[in-house]
Amino acid sequence: MIFAETPLAGAFVITPEPVTDSRGFFARLFCAKAFAEHGLNPALNQISMSYNALAGTLRGLHLQRPPFGEAKLVRVTTGAIFDVVVDVRAGSPTFGRWFGLELSASNRTQIYIPVGFAHGFQTLTPQVEVLYHISEPYQPGHAAGIRFDDPDLAINWPAPEARTISDRDAALPPLAQFEPVKL
Repeated sequence: MIFAETPLAGAFVITPEPVTDSRGFFARLFCAKAFAEHGLNPALNQISMSYNALAGTLRGLHLQRPPFGEAKLVRVTTGAIFDVVVDVRAGSPTFGRWFGLELSASNRTQIYIPVGFAHGFQTLTPQVEVLYHISEPYQPGHAAGIRFDDPDLAINWPAPEARTISDRDAALPPLAQFEPVKL
């Protein structure tokens, strides 16, 4: 696996290194030892997935507050997304900054999202499946989020023909009304 740091400390883009032969290839997607060597949380205790029927579906920006803060490893198994992470850690030099990239079934790229980051994505194709390895079980009372179109964040989302977003996500507060995550 190739670990590439993002401009946001603690978030990594992880690309598999396939070993190929006449049958195809084999590649590691997760290794607790390699994660620990890079300072990443190797305890990914829950696996979840989302299915998104339409291109332009937007989910996020979500996180869980401590003591149930989540580290996530995210990859796409079908289709493609524009994936975004936002640093919302109190006192972080990159607080309020975002990083985005395309994750797709064809590029096989993953992103590691540490505790204290909000996460969201917009589907670029129809019929998208996103796979999440998560460090903590979901705790509804600790769920939080930030509005995806907050002008203070100025996330450069791709312009979809039509956007699908849940009422809950559309009602999330802007960053200015969000209490930073204290780790």
